[in-house]
Parts: sequence; C-alpha cells; structure tokens
Amino acid sequence: MRRGGLTAIALAGCLLGGGLTAVVATAPGAIGALLASTSTATTGTEPTTGTLPTTSTTTTTAVTRIAAGVTVGGVAVGGMTPADAYTAVRNAFERPLVLLVGKRRFEVAPESLGAVAYALKAINRAATAAPGTAVRLDVTVTRRKVVAYVAGLADRLDRTVVDSQLSLRNLKPWLSPSRTGLSLRQRPAVRLIVGALQGNRRAPIRLRQIVLAPKVTRENFGPVIVIRRTSNHLYLYRGMRFRRVFAVATGQNTYPTPLGRFQIVVKWRNPWWYPPSSPWAAGQKPIPPGPNNPLGTRWMGLSAPGVGIHGTPNDSSIGYSVSHGCIRMHIPDAEWLFVRARIGTPVYIVAA
Repeated sequence: MRRGGLTAIALAGCLLGGGLTAVVATAPGAIGALLASTSTATTGTEPTTGTLPTTSTTTTTAVTRIAAGVTVGGVAVGGMTPADAYTAVRNAFERPLVLLVGKRRFEVAPESLGAVAYALKAINRAATAAPGTAVRLDVTVTRRKVVAYVAGLADRLDRTVVDSQLSLRNLKPWLSPSRTGLSLRQRPAVRLIVGALQGNRRAPIRLRQIVLAPKVTRENFGPVIVIRRTSNHLYLYRGMRFRRVFAVATGQNTYPTPLGRFQIVVKWRNPWWYPPSSPWAAGQKPIPPGPNNPLGTRWMGLSAPGVGIHGTPNDSSIGYSVSHGCIRMHIPDAEWLFVRARIGTPVYIVAA
C-alpha cells in the first residue's frame, strides 16, 4: 500500500508540472478577424468599433508582424505589427495636401475635401500578404467638396482682365493702363487633387492659371482723331502718339459742327452727294462722283447724323468755318486720312 500511494503522488506531480509549462500561440488566421471593422466609413479614416491585435494574456505570445517589404498605399509597413501599420497609414493619409498657385502656397486637410481612407481593410490584406507586396489603399473622395474648394480658390486668386479706356486730357487722347487677367484652371485642378487623394500622394501640387491678355492696350490702340473746331485743325493720333495735323474747314455759325465724341461709321470712295433735308439744300439734285462733287473723292461719315469728314474741291474754304456742319479737307489730305482711319475710329470734336 505504501508503494502504491507514492506512485500516485508522483504521477499527480508530473501532470501538474506539464500544465504549468504549456504555451498558448495565436493562430495566424485570427489577424484578419481582429482587424475587421463593424461600422461604416466616415470622413478621414474609417472608425473602429473593435480593437486591433494586442498581446494575449498568457505566459508567452507570438506577435504577428507584416512581411518585409510590404507597403500600403505607398507607406512602408513591413515588419510592423498591424496596429502600428494602421497608425502609420492613417498618419500618412491625414497629412494635408500642399497646393501651389503662382507664388502662393495653400494647405488643405483631406477630411475637409470629403476624403475617406479604408486603412483597416488594407492592413487586413497586408497582414497575410507575401513579402514585397504593394497593397492598395482604397480611398473615396466627395468630388463636389473638391469642386467647391477649387471654386473658392479661384474666387480668391482670379484677376479680371482690364482693357485700356480712351478719354481726352488737355485736348489729347489718353488711354488708361491695361491689365492682364488670371483665371485658375479649375477642372484640371480638381482632377489633380482627387488623383492625389486617391493615390495617397502628398507631393506639392502645382495648379495652373491662364493668363488673360487685354484686347485693348496702349500699344495696340488704333487711330484717334481730334478736331479743334475754333482753330479749324484736325489732329491724328495713334493711341496716345501724335502723327499729323491738317488744316480743315468746319461748320458756320448757322450750321455748326457738333461737339462731342463720335466715331467713323461708314467710308466711301468716290461718293455721290445727296442733298440733305435742310433748307439750304432745297431744290438741289444728287451729284455723281467727279471734279464738281462737293465731297471730293472720299467720305468718312460720323455717328453724328449727316456729319462727316470729306475732301472738297473748294480749297479756299480750308481754314474757315464755312461748311454746313461737315469737316472739309484738301482732297489729297482726305485720301491720305481715308487709308489710315477705319470704321470705329474715335473722333473727338472740341471747341478749342
């Protein structure tokens, strides 16, 4: 009986010793389950309602690590635990986008553009991926938010193009300075921003602006005519640059040449003269082109009704106020001006 009792005690000791030295190991397939998220994605990175893998509360635990050389959305996560890899991917995605427009720099957070990165799903795939695998990071972007952001940038940065404006200063043409405009290329900007978010890229993005050239500048402005009625002189300018002065005849007191700003609206070579509906022309008949035509060989009609610049066969009238409102020139002078003036040429008539 003594020997049997000792044998039983020894056996019990062996079984107890074996229980104390047992090791519990984490099964490889458990990583995906531990990474699974049970909630829906929101702005930024998707929230977690579960927990990422942690150390088991046994005497010894095998820590799961991602294979060497694995990347998630371009972020190197090889050798990391899934929890550390998730943090690294999330931090990389949440970095702001840097936008360069001209000499200005802007930073915008991905979440303000409605960007969501599904990092948990990507880490779940990375945990079982072969060494060197590039795991895709799925990202969704709310395009309307990107469009609205870019439109806001355009409102701040666009500059309206300004044409030169003509006026008269000290009896001479004066043109205000023109200014180029700028317009942000919004559609390409939206594509670049969405592409950077979906590709998890954070290199600075240069957004382009279109330079809008003014149509009217001091350099390209055409001819301007200034007629000084009292002194009976016509001045021709190209923009603000003086070109030539001519002696002319203007309207008599009864039929004065009108004052104001007008423009040339019609040009005729070898015109017919038609009697106007005025008492002084009553009973007269049209005169065809020829040496006796009172309009000479050229007619430049103004936006002032019935008034124009023309040649005259009556050279002796030049320098005096004797016409019925028109501006008379020597025929060679009218022909020279006819070539250089054009439809729309501004004509100022002043009292000087």
